[in-house]
Amino acid sequence: MKNMLMTGAAAGALLLIAAPSFAQTDTTTSSQTASSAAETAPVEVVITGFRKSLSDARRLKRSSNIQIDAIVAEDMAKFPELNLAESLQRLPGVQITREAGEGRRISLRGLGPDFARVQLNGMEVLGNVDSAQDSRGQRSRDRAFDFNIFASELFSRVEVEKTFEAAQKEGGMGGTVGLYTGKPFDYKPGSKGALSVKIGTNEYTQDVQPRIAALYSYNWDNRFGIAVSAAYSTRETTEQGHNTYNYEQPSAGKMAELVAKGLNISKLTTAQQAKFLSGDLYFADGNRISSWNSDQERLGLTAAVQWRPVENMLLTLDVLHGEYTTERSEVHLATRPLASSGSVAFDTAASTVWPTAFQTASVINNLTWDSSNYVTMTDVTGTTFGSEHRRSLNENRFDQIALTGKWNLSDRLTLEGHIGYEKSTYETPYDDKLYMRARGNLIADYGSDGRSASFQYPNWDTTDPDNYVMDSFYYRGFNNQSELREAEFNASYALSDVWTLRAGAAYHRFSQGGIDKFYDDNVNGTRTKTRGTSVADITSVYTNEFGSWLIGDYGKAFAKYNEYHRFGPNRDGTGGALQDIENVYDTTESTISEFVQADWDSELFGKRFRGNIGLRGYQTDTRSVGWIQGDSYAYLGTADVEGSYSGVLPALNTVLEMTPDVLVRFSATQNLNRPGLGSMAAKGSAFQSNEDCDFSKPDAVNNCEISASRGNPDLKPYKDDTLDLSVEYYFGKTGLVSAGVFQKKITNFIDSQNLENIPFSETGVPSGTIPGANENTIVDEFSMPVNISGTKTLTGFELVAQGQLSFLPAPFDNLGVVANYTSVDAPIEITGISKTSYNATVYYETEVWGARASLSHRSKWYSGRSSSVMSASTRGFQESTYVDAAAFYNINAKLQLSLNAINLTNQKDTQFWGQNEYLYNQNQSGTTYMFGLAYKF
Repeated sequence: MKNMLMTGAAAGALLLIAAPSFAQTDTTTSSQTASSAAETAPVEVVITGFRKSLSDARRLKRSSNIQIDAIVAEDMAKFPELNLAESLQRLPGVQITREAGEGRRISLRGLGPDFARVQLNGMEVLGNVDSAQDSRGQRSRDRAFDFNIFASELFSRVEVEKTFEAAQKEGGMGGTVGLYTGKPFDYKPGSKGALSVKIGTNEYTQDVQPRIAALYSYNWDNRFGIAVSAAYSTRETTEQGHNTYNYEQPSAGKMAELVAKGLNISKLTTAQQAKFLSGDLYFADGNRISSWNSDQERLGLTAAVQWRPVENMLLTLDVLHGEYTTERSEVHLATRPLASSGSVAFDTAASTVWPTAFQTASVINNLTWDSSNYVTMTDVTGTTFGSEHRRSLNENRFDQIALTGKWNLSDRLTLEGHIGYEKSTYETPYDDKLYMRARGNLIADYGSDGRSASFQYPNWDTTDPDNYVMDSFYYRGFNNQSELREAEFNASYALSDVWTLRAGAAYHRFSQGGIDKFYDDNVNGTRTKTRGTSVADITSVYTNEFGSWLIGDYGKAFAKYNEYHRFGPNRDGTGGALQDIENVYDTTESTISEFVQADWDSELFGKRFRGNIGLRGYQTDTRSVGWIQGDSYAYLGTADVEGSYSGVLPALNTVLEMTPDVLVRFSATQNLNRPGLGSMAAKGSAFQSNEDCDFSKPDAVNNCEISASRGNPDLKPYKDDTLDLSVEYYFGKTGLVSAGVFQKKITNFIDSQNLENIPFSETGVPSGTIPGANENTIVDEFSMPVNISGTKTLTGFELVAQGQLSFLPAPFDNLGVVANYTSVDAPIEITGISKTSYNATVYYETEVWGARASLSHRSKWYSGRSSSVMSASTRGFQESTYVDAAAFYNINAKLQLSLNAINLTNQKDTQFWGQNEYLYNQNQSGTTYMFGLAYKF
């Protein structure tokens, strides 16, 4: 592969050098004219439906000078999928993550979601929502885009640019995804509209899920036009399954202490007892059956105004507003001991605040373990459980306004650009937990390999209120906000029939800030008045596919205990001051960039040869202001750190048309990816751990034991050198067969640096965070993220095939197939990507009706890696295959019935930890069915 890529690079360079001389011959002009005439000859073919979407996307790919893939809506409100991410997964090199069965984030060509740059109507877009599950990272403050913010009906096309050109703004080493809403001049003069109504349900929720979209456009003879759209939907979701937190390994000393406190292991064999007391065993830290439930409401509004004041000028104003609100109810029945270790399944006697049933130690009847000392089965009498009911309200808002202009001053000179502003907010006004405790029996079996889960509760009624008591409340809230201001101005001048010179400059200012608040029961005062009290009047029975148990009712419990969501003392005087405030920082990036690029359309040896070559320069200034915190999250001071970096990125893209239907593409480019926002944040910590510290003593350096840490706004961006070579063959109305290879050499990876015995002045942490210290005071241990040397090489290949099977006898000639396969070979340090993925769609269409079924598969992938066999830092997802289907029936030319089925096989989403891939979380979200009626006018 390396030799092939390097040979391609040399060939591309030679072709570029040769191009101008061949471009000036009469033969070239004649051949070009003939080729152009052949390509533009009218063909009386009308393509509709899914085939039209494929045909339009193929046309975009074929005509582009860079490597792109696209998805195009066949008509207003007719995007091929119900979710943008789910559409994107059909493209080669694209993999997605899911939330409640719905596509959420994408990975591109071997790089995770943080490396995929997303643009909306030409502006970069940053919008984060959250996950219901802690195991998925819960809330995120990063560069990744969450595609479930918007309804797919609002968009007319999506493009994935896989190779970089100088005219594109820098960033997104994996690629750039462009989202485009409809414009009035996209349609013929006059009015055009569409109304789509869908009603759906899920096999687990059995609710009614309405989904409504309306679009209207009026075009006044391509002089003035306006297009507006709205999409609204509500949806109830649930994810149900088994999970653990990961593992707990109590030491031999801890095990002896538990036995001394009454933990009964007498029913174990002598060998089992010895193993139990050795401290070698790893126990599942939390044996849970769970449901993550959500009521989702999504609203999207768009407006586009286009005005052509003179024939050669076009102004476009785009406005988009999005709201995505979820009310979550997360419930678990989990092991949660009161006087043991972590969240294991065994416990010792609790204090007298708890009822008598809790004041007897557990009896361990049996246990088994594997060759890595992971306990695969426990049989325990007297397990302490926690019934957790977590409720949260999550509000996401996104607004963008962009003014775009294009002015053709002459046949040769064109000016264009845009100016825009966008704001994205994510708020969780409340994220509360209601804990109850229970005492019962549990047999937890994770299978001989630790990769499955089965829970039994012998001789214990999980729905009897007498087996439960109240514990306490937790109150939490979160806030995150991003803003972007952007301006871009470009010029294009046709030097000749062959060469076009392009140049431009852009300004980009991104800022993000936020705060997390945790008011847990150790400070909010609820423990003292709630623990150990009866729950008979505040519970309800919850049932999912895996069992039934009692959960607390917030309304009844708040009324009983005179409680409410709060971040300060209760009106009755209980509770102390809010202490745990985290992730307080603001980060700003300001970038000025400029580019120059030459595009050519020529001939080489009688073959059409086109492409571009250019340079892009960038200068970025960063600043982050964040809290420094100490013991118990105490605020100690503020760090204010600045950074900067600059550089130049070259890019070469070539397309050689061996025949009018066979294209060979080669690209050699450099690009960057800016560091993660968490790594750049100036937030940090400072601790002085020696109680006898005295800065007045001569040996203060040795007796004060100061440790500190912070983020690093001066981090340099990741950089890559990418080579890309592909061959494409186009045939028929929609046919395409292509094969491509790519290689990325990535530098400037980020890791943590640990320094010893350096003065405060070199840390960027204010010395005042430690009383008595100054800028010359020595910090014993200091850590922060830094760029590390070395190169990581990622290689991959993509195969694509699509076409209409028109060679088959009727009626099978209406069948069509779309398929692709991607394989990526990456070092273990690069996570978030599957080694292999493939997609296949089979469709059948006539003028009256049609149907299609799609399969999407991705192999196992890691979200973290560790060299230790039993480390929970190794974490990931098992392979998955999702199957979706869609069908339509045209009642007449304007009215269409549709049916969609999502996740037909109810695919399990399975997470693991450790090199042995022990079960961490496994859940299912059920199959969703949508019946729709669409009317266009």
